[in-house]
Parts: sequence; C-alpha cells; structure tokens
Amino acid sequence: MYVNTLIIKFKNHLAYRDIPLFRGAIIHAVGDGCNVLFHNHEGESFRYRYPMIQYKRIGGQAAIVCVGQGVEEIGAFFANRNFMLSLGDQPAAQYDIESIVPHRTLVQVWDADFHYYLHDWLPFNPDNYQKYMSLEGVVERTQLLEQILIGNMLSACKGLGVTIEGEIKSKVLHVDEPRVTRFKGIPYMSLDGEFKSNITLPSYIGLGKGSSMGHGVIVMNNKK
Repeated sequence: MYVNTLIIKFKNHLAYRDIPLFRGAIIHAVGDGCNVLFHNHEGESFRYRYPMIQYKRIGGQAAIVCVGQGVEEIGAFFANRNFMLSLGDQPAAQYDIESIVPHRTLVQVWDADFHYYLHDWLPFNPDNYQKYMSLEGVVERTQLLEQILIGNMLSACKGLGVTIEGEIKSKVLHVDEPRVTRFKGIPYMSLDGEFKSNITLPSYIGLGKGSSMGHGVIVMNNKK
C-alpha cells in the first residue's frame, strides 16, 4: 500500500525543547474547529491512534510531517494564512516556509533490507525497561530492542491502515549511549542509532512513544 507524506519545513530555528510549544502554536493558529489530527485528543481524552500530523525539528528547523489523512487536513493551517506564531511566552514571530516536499512510499515487506537512522527513540515502558535492565549481555539487550522496534513498526502500519503480508524483521546496527529526556514531564531513556529492516517506511515519520512530537524519527539511508 502506498502512503503519502508531506514534509513542511520552515526557515525558523526550533530548539528541541520547544517542539511541544511549536505544536501548540500551530493548533492555536488553525483556531476553532481544529481537526483532531492536529492534537490527537478527543475531548479531554488522548486519542490512542497513530498521529497523522507530527511536529519535528529537522536540521535544527521547525517542521511538520503530515502522513496519510494528515496531508489533506494540513490545508486548514494554510487556509488560515496565519504564520505569526507565538511559542509559549515568546513574542510572536513570522514563520516562513522553506520547503514543502511530498513523498509517496510503498509500505511493504521485501526480500531485501533497508538501512535507517533512528533519532530520540523512547522504546521503554516500565515493564520492558525493567526487563532490559535485568539483561546483562549486549546480545540479549539488542534482541529486546529489535523486538520493541518491530512492535513500533507494526503499530505504525496499523495506524496507517496498512496490512502487512509477511514477517517484519529488524537488526539493530548501532546504538549511541542512552540519555535521559523528558516527555510530558516524565524522564525516559532516549536512544539514537541505526537499524536495518525488510520493510519500507516513509522517512521522517516517528515510531513509538512521543512520535507526534519529534521522538523516534526514522530516516532511510538511500545510499547504495
């Protein structure tokens, strides 16, 4: 199945810690009647579905990645024509668009492997974190990360309405030293790394926890 994405990159610098504020500013700019895809909430409750509009920092600059239905809904932001955004208590500033790049990706399992970079991935919940810490060997820890990664990819495919025929495989090639990052005020172990998988997924989408706000960003390495 083909999945459409639209990567909107602004000229404005965005600090990593300000991604949630950038998200809030976009939602405010769209205004009343903002579609649920912009904020992924239904009333007071969180919408537990894959986010179709994701807020990112790409190359140090503010960006929005729209996926599937989100490509159509982002028109509400452009229709508003209000590119004066205020991030939290910061003064309002004009946000100028640097590029708008559409992509169409065939999401499926292949007989070949594809190389991905993975940024700021939050793989752990309390249960699998305890399991990870209890493992002493590098091989065992790597295998657990690969299982979690496959689960994240399956969840993304399900959210995108893609039925996967065949088995998704993954192989973690490298993981940087973990660091602690905060998501919704809670500290999590964050990982950067590289992996191979036999599935093609759109670059710049997020996997796992916090995928709507810059976590778990994947980029396919197209170099042969």
